Amino acid sequence: QVQLVNSGGGLVQAGGSLRLSCAASGRTFSTYAMGWFRQTPGKVRDFVAALIWSGGRTYYADSVKGRFNISRDNAKITVYLQMNSLKPEDTAVYYCAHSKYERSVLYSTNYDFWGQGTPVTVSS
Repeated sequence: QVQLVNSGGGLVQAGGSLRLSCAASGRTFSTYAMGWFRQTPGKVRDFVAALIWSGGRTYYADSVKGRFNISRDNAKITVYLQMNSLKPEDTAVYYCAHSKYERSVLYSTNYDFWGQGTPVTVSS
């Protein structure tokens, strides 16, 4: 089992920044990747960003490239999502996720554990 605790969401004006955190605990030695997804009511959970734990390669959705940055703290087993130049369309509940599978990081079905989600609201 892996436990993930999200934090850092909130309300921000368009153009502002927020940093989300996701602290992992438990059987983290099996980690292949950590990712961030977001979801709005009535829609599927969309990929935002991911990081391959061994090597640090990162992936981003086209909609956030150049604005969001995923990073990690190995010692704290924590992954961060720095979100800059936020837009109203970034409003969603953001979830971090853990994957032990060496599969595409783009699909939510390839993740085995999820955080509780943290809401982000960007006002215009």
